Amino acid sequence: MEKVILIYNPKSGNQKFESKLQLVINLLKNKYDDVLVCKTNYPGEATELSKFACEEKYELMIIVGGDGTFNECVNGLMDFDYRPRIGYIPAGTCCDIGMSLGLSRNIEKATQNILNGVNAKMDVVKTNNRYFCYVSGNGAFIDISYVTDSKLKRKIGYLAYLVQGAVEIFTIPKLRMKIRHDNGDERGTYSLALIINSKRVAGINMVYKPSLDDGKVDVVLYKSYTPFNWLLYLISFIIPFWSTPLVKRFKSKKLEIKTDAKSRWNIDGESGGTGNQYIEVCQQAIEVIIPEKIKRKYFHNQ
Repeated sequence: MEKVILIYNPKSGNQKFESKLQLVINLLKNKYDDVLVCKTNYPGEATELSKFACEEKYELMIIVGGDGTFNECVNGLMDFDYRPRIGYIPAGTCCDIGMSLGLSRNIEKATQNILNGVNAKMDVVKTNNRYFCYVSGNGAFIDISYVTDSKLKRKIGYLAYLVQGAVEIFTIPKLRMKIRHDNGDERGTYSLALIINSKRVAGINMVYKPSLDDGKVDVVLYKSYTPFNWLLYLISFIIPFWSTPLVKRFKSKKLEIKTDAKSRWNIDGESGGTGNQYIEVCQQAIEVIIPEKIKRKYFHNQ
């Protein structure tokens, strides 16, 4: 009998998942007899619960929450050779991971995907002593996901990020960086640096045709171009395959980033450390349940 653990964050997004919890359990019991439901009560508990899932050899781990909850769970899994398959019900404010994987934010539809979807092995990226699933970045607007008022996010959702972004447009930093990658070095002063393992970042399509299982990340570097940084961002968001001397794009398996910037890195929407970053892709490290059309579109190496 396949064992299932469901880990949910009651504080994610509009905080309405608990009202649908029994519906989800009823749907899951059409296929699974043993479903353990665990609610997180403090930051980091999702990591502890995902470690428990590995130790107890659960075959399926269902994550309900936003990008931060997903990240916590994956950080727990990466300590183990045995890792359960992942089913995901996106329930956060932005849910870049869920949207990149073609998952519905409708709870019933997302649950049906867990029951009827296909398995795909997805890359995970290690940065220093942590892991991320879809993005690590530094520079302009990078702190929006965790400095935006949580009450405002509950009230107006994604618009809260736009409000905070409008405030920060006048405080764009300058980041001096030297970046060593698979095919050479980059050196310069940047306003924004993104290491992406996804299609979307902050609700915006940042990579035209991502490959989520090739063992490489997409790197996007925006040269500091005061006072026209906003114009570079706008054009790049509209044309996510655009690469010029001012907006550099490339792929790499490993990165060594040296910087004297004091601003904090953003790791999957949560505050990370400062300073240098040593990045390496763990190819096809986790197995997720996704729609078949998404596997054909973004998973080309299995």
